Amino acid sequence: MEQMTRDTPQTAATQQQAGGVNPPRRSVLRRILRWTGFAVILAGAIVFGGFLRFADSVTTLRPPVDPKADAIVVLTGGYQRIDQAIELLRSGAGNRLLISGAYPASTRKQIAKATQTPADLFACCVDIGYDAIDTIGNASETVRWIHAKGYKSVLVVTNNYHMPRSIAELRHADPQMDFIPYPVVNSDLKTKAWFTDPNALRTMLSEYAKVLLTGGRNLFGFARPAGLRSRESDDSEPQKD
Repeated sequence: MEQMTRDTPQTAATQQQAGGVNPPRRSVLRRILRWTGFAVILAGAIVFGGFLRFADSVTTLRPPVDPKADAIVVLTGGYQRIDQAIELLRSGAGNRLLISGAYPASTRKQIAKATQTPADLFACCVDIGYDAIDTIGNASETVRWIHAKGYKSVLVVTNNYHMPRSIAELRHADPQMDFIPYPVVNSDLKTKAWFTDPNALRTMLSEYAKVLLTGGRNLFGFARPAGLRSRESDDSEPQKD
């Protein structure tokens, strides 16, 4: 009986150690894992919901019925965009056109010929920027051209899926300017089941990821490249002659 009495404190201490220390540690770990799981699920839901919103905005994006601005800028990526911008210039939607991000080897004569633009219209009212290498560069090149010309409103011509990121970069470069989207719709994404087309789905997902990166970069200012081939001053203008 005495032996049992002596052993009782030790047994109680052992039980206290086993039940009073380790379980709380395991409980804290479980809570951390649980809340981490909730955070991952919530973040995934937000990203997925954002993609659905982005896809809806792109598929429903349409050009304005009666576009009118001081000038027009087309972000290169295909002659279809340039053709549309030239047509806007021809119809008087803007007084002057900037082709931003043109390939350095392409000449004015080649671009005019490829777009079947009248020589007099191209000579009087079209400027070509060769400095931009990406969308950030397009924004920088466009804004310095706008400031040099004194424009207040600009029609922005690019593909519909590329428009959200383009407008975001342009407004980051100049928040005061009135940038009017004029999307070029290569295919009717509203009626077409684009999500069943691997190429279309890949393009939308890739562009959405870039939109998220653009938003984060513009908000926090991290990893923001110049996007320009040269380091010319902001006072330099795109080529005219």
